[in-house]
Amino acid sequence: MLVLSRKKGESIMIGDQIEVKILAVEGDQIKLGIVAPRSVKVHRSEVFKAIQEQNREALATPKDLLEKLKRK
Repeated sequence: MLVLSRKKGESIMIGDQIEVKILAVEGDQIKLGIVAPRSVKVHRSEVFKAIQEQNREALATPKDLLEKLKRK
């Protein structure tokens, strides 16, 4: 893991297309701005984990159930 220190108004670059900006520091919260191409999906980690879990559940759906749903 790379650990960097940044101040309000500063940023870091990830590759040549993604910029993470420090917008504000308020107590124990930091507000980040992320500039990235539309093709790059950006999610909070808890949302990303929920998406992954839903995808796993969808893959576990029995094939015969999917066939029944298709016929309807």
